[in-house]
Formats: sequence, C-alpha cells, structure tokens
Amino acid sequence: MRVEKFVTGIISTNCYLAVNEDTKQAVVVDPAAAPARLMDHIREEGLKIEAILLTHGHFDHIMGIDGFLKEYSVPVYVHEDDLKMMEDPQWNQSAIYTAGYTFAGAAPLRDGQTLSLAGYDFQVLHTPGHTPGGCCYYVKSEGVLFSGDTLFQRSVGRTDFEGSSTKDLIRGIKEKLMVLPDDTHVYPGHMGETLIGYEKRENPFIQE
Repeated sequence: MRVEKFVTGIISTNCYLAVNEDTKQAVVVDPAAAPARLMDHIREEGLKIEAILLTHGHFDHIMGIDGFLKEYSVPVYVHEDDLKMMEDPQWNQSAIYTAGYTFAGAAPLRDGQTLSLAGYDFQVLHTPGHTPGGCCYYVKSEGVLFSGDTLFQRSVGRTDFEGSSTKDLIRGIKEKLMVLPDDTHVYPGHMGETLIGYEKRENPFIQE
C-alpha cells in the first residue's frame, strides 16, 4: 500500500489516498475538500477510487464528499454513531465555520467490521471520545492505521465538543490502539505521522 497525504480544507485536514500500486485501486480517507490539485492527481495517476472512509463526522473531514461523488460513484462509510452528526450542521460544526454542510448518504459501520477495498482489509476500530462515532481504520497486512482525530503525534483528539468524552477517548486508545504492533504506522487527521511504539513511550495523554 502506498499512502499519499493531501492537506485540505480550512483547518488543514489530512486527506489520504490508500493506493494499491498493483491495481491502481484506491480508497479516500477523510476528504475535507476536493481541490483541483487532488482530483487532477487522481486522474493523472489513473487511480480507481473504490470508497470514501470517514473517521468521524466533523465538517473538516467530510466537506469534500460531494466533490468526489461528482467524479466517482462510490460508497461513503462512517460509524453508525456519527450518522446524525453528518446531517446536523450545528453538531458537525460546519455552521460555525461555513454556510453549513450536511451529508445523508453514508453507509453505517460497526466496531470490528471489516471492509475489503482496493485489495486490502480495513478493520473498523470504534474509538469514541472525540465524537460518539469516532473510529480508526486498521490495515493489518500493511501495518497501517488511519487514526482520524483519535490519536495524534504526542497528542489526542479534543474532547470539548458535544458528544465528546475524555474518559472514552483515552480508554479506546489504550484498549484498541496501544495493543497494535509497535511498528504500526499511524496516519492522523492533522499534523504529522507517527508510530504506535513511539506513542506508547512519548504520548503524555496515555501514560498511566
């Protein structure tokens, strides 16, 4: 798997392309926007978009959905507990920063579910706390985790929003993410990449 990062949207969100280099199939993770540079890159590389995976329903991770769907008729997935947030511009905060954005066509996911896309198995790890339906996508065969706004390099997601919970967030990180192999490469929703082993040692928010 080749993971490509594009920083998009008004809050510098990391949008990822998870690419199967053998087949040119690809999955989009957290499209904050669909800028021309990203869409042109997909066309120039001849990538075949298979699906859009959302780590949660906040506006800065979803506002590029419509732009992608105009070009690619693919399913959009989000954890079931964030479905209502996707349809509420106040809750997803788009009404605060923009004229408002909603999306009602997402397919619901559950904890432990596996999506077979682009030749890889994406396991859904429900890690609520930042949002009720916050989740991460783990690709065991590639040692890759898309952590959204659950886990950052030496930090964790904010828990001062409606539906947030610090207790739930930290528990989910410890029970579902810190048990992954140390060399698992973490691709978060903002800022730089990290490794599970590094976060075990250096992340002050999850120390006992």
